[in-house]
Amino acid sequence: MELIRGLHNLPSANDAAQGVGARGCVATIGNFDGVHLGHQAILEQLQTLSRAQGLPVTVVIFEPQPREYFAGDQAPPRLTRLRDKVALLKAHGADRILCLPFNDALRSLTAQQFVERVLIEGLQVRHLVVGDDFRFGCDRAGDFALLQAVGRERGFAVEHTRTFALDDERVSSTRVRTLLASGNFFQAARMLGRPYGYQGRVVRDRQLGRTIGVPTANIPLTRRPMALRGVFACATRLPSGEWVAGVANIGWRPTVGADRPILEVHLLDREVELYGQTLTVVPCARLRGETKFDDFGALVTQIHRDIDNARRYFGQRDPHVPEAARADVNHAIEEICAATLPQAQFPLASAPLSENSNGGTHAGPAPHESRDD
Repeated sequence: MELIRGLHNLPSANDAAQGVGARGCVATIGNFDGVHLGHQAILEQLQTLSRAQGLPVTVVIFEPQPREYFAGDQAPPRLTRLRDKVALLKAHGADRILCLPFNDALRSLTAQQFVERVLIEGLQVRHLVVGDDFRFGCDRAGDFALLQAVGRERGFAVEHTRTFALDDERVSSTRVRTLLASGNFFQAARMLGRPYGYQGRVVRDRQLGRTIGVPTANIPLTRRPMALRGVFACATRLPSGEWVAGVANIGWRPTVGADRPILEVHLLDREVELYGQTLTVVPCARLRGETKFDDFGALVTQIHRDIDNARRYFGQRDPHVPEAARADVNHAIEEICAATLPQAQFPLASAPLSENSNGGTHAGPAPHESRDD
């Protein structure tokens, strides 16, 4: 798989005239945030065209994503970092990824300039698959109809992406974000085709957890809006491949302070030296939101309560998840995920946990969620 960064690494018009890089491709354009089942269906669509025409599958993405460029911190939180997105696109059949920096130079291109420079001169596209609501160009003149018209004139075909639905609901990045925010990790995993998780390298931090008998492995996060924030019962994959139950805090640690968001995970009944090693952390159930406590003692009390609640959760099944549906997720995970999460041991909740009168927890019904835009 080839990753091409920037327009300057595409063949020039002179190269194209001399046949350099003139093989052509089948291509699509989009954010592909999360690389969910809908995105995977587009990639399957492209692979069918690729086999029929003997051309490579090319995916055009942007960094930062356009809404991040225009809205900054008000943009929707990312589901996947660029590195993870590239790996997922490769796993689902992309032969080549063109990552365009979304900057003043790119946003200043008219629709016609974008088609000429990127699609025709650079990629020499032979078949383009995009949504019929796709818009582009500084003049906002670029749409599906324009692409079809230029394609007829310049010799490439254009077809629209197929909407992918699950349980009669359209799969989208917006919907996945809503499910994650509402604590429905089970349905989010169904739409993604894998459990939602984090991967990163453990760094040394202030080691406050060790002073209270609750050591944590800390993974720094990017300073972007976060898809998740709070405290979660989680499954952690160690470098050995073993999965271990734990409790994770994701966010800014408001009681003790932090200069950047961080994921800190405490492994239940396990002490392992993990500095410098890479972990995968999968949130399984939401325990509570991040809270600023009046003092460190109150925080310590809540941390131990969180640990008890996580233990209770992993000792029970979510009654709101039908066994047949759980089996579907198990199969998807086994087929798609390189690091298989053992669902029987680490079930994914369909709703946040709520405290009952005895101090325990249970999974209540999912809260109302807004429709996807």
